[in-house]
Amino acid sequence: MPADLSHPRILDRDALPATLAPLRAQNKTLVFTNGCFDILHPGHVDLLTRARAEGDALILALNSDASVKRLGKGPGRPVSPLAVRAFTAAHLASVDFVAAFDEDTPLELIRAVKPDVLVKGGDWPRETIVGCDFVEAYGGRVLSLPLLAGFSTTSLIARIRRTG
Repeated sequence: MPADLSHPRILDRDALPATLAPLRAQNKTLVFTNGCFDILHPGHVDLLTRARAEGDALILALNSDASVKRLGKGPGRPVSPLAVRAFTAAHLASVDFVAAFDEDTPLELIRAVKPDVLVKGGDWPRETIVGCDFVEAYGGRVLSLPLLAGFSTTSLIARIRRTG
């Protein structure tokens, strides 16, 4: 693994407000989504592309490695450590900024960003999306976008283990 997986789009969460301030001053629409994005697959790319289409800049919040482990996604998760996941995501055309969170949910990061649009995949009913009430309280939109059928990190890992 390369020693340096830094990228200018990967931001410390404390840098987000100052980085986003010029975009807000230009009345740009900020979109926020989050997840593990453990093994990047077409379902992730599709969701991120459609999320980005909802505004002018997409902020992707990634669960820290410890946060992924607490989610109980299975043994050996995350497969890719945070530095690898962030570096990979930062290179996607649809992703403008990447930040990590270590809490069980991204609520504090959502509060810091105060996005205009909050997006999750269609496996999340809108009313169960963390931050939904907060974002809607100031007039933001919350979307649960349909998933691209046939792609799942969990099923991909299961298939690799069966054939490995």
